[in-house]
Amino acid sequence: MTAAQNPLTPAPVEMTVATRNLPTPERALAIGAHPDDVDFGCGATLAKWAADGCIVNVLVCTDGSKGTWDPNADEAKLIEVRQVEQRAAAAALGATGEVGFLGWTDGELDSTLVQREQVAHWIRKTRPNIVLGHDPWKRYRLHPDHRNAGLLATDGIVAARDPKFFPDQEHPHHRPDRLLLWEADEPDHVEDVTGWLDHKFNALMAHESQFESTMKTGPDADRNSPEMAAFRARVEAKLTAAGAADNVTHAEVFKLIDDL
Repeated sequence: MTAAQNPLTPAPVEMTVATRNLPTPERALAIGAHPDDVDFGCGATLAKWAADGCIVNVLVCTDGSKGTWDPNADEAKLIEVRQVEQRAAAAALGATGEVGFLGWTDGELDSTLVQREQVAHWIRKTRPNIVLGHDPWKRYRLHPDHRNAGLLATDGIVAARDPKFFPDQEHPHHRPDRLLLWEADEPDHVEDVTGWLDHKFNALMAHESQFESTMKTGPDADRNSPEMAAFRARVEAKLTAAGAADNVTHAEVFKLIDDL
């Protein structure tokens, strides 16, 4: 993973702040490409909202089966482990909603009508006021799963809101109020997450299978290792850099789309 691909690479956030701190939604749905993407992208925001009564739901588009550097790893076992980890991560954030998995093969996610119907189903089922997802238009994005998961969040909203799309689904159409896209090149919305660093970090710690490949801790590191302390410092640095743009201690920033 290059610095440009690393979700924790600290960088100055250049933005014109248009909005801050949305009212806590009654329901939220965060859509990630892989297990752990939601926690990297918006974990602290979800924890803040969950503590204030929001029903937080998480949807993972792929099975996470390529999330290892071991070429001999048992893929079926890894898929099972990553689902357990994602559920534990959601619990660490205080999420009380559903954790769902579309199960598409890691690295092979498409954004066709088949996947769009699945995402529309989840939006109609969970009826979120706010959807959160990857920004599919981020410049120079390499990973196709992140790009396509972002497209599925946007396209799924359009399909879910209009009754003529997939009319045979069991749940009625639903139009969310807002969409928040993380990893945006030009964010314009700030969520002050001061005080929620520990929740985000604890959610990321639930993804133990990723300690070596994503957290860069080495295969034998544990939660109390110097490598893990360095990882926590990177998590905090990312939130601090985002917060500096709005003069708060820690923040997560997004592109806000509210004309849905």
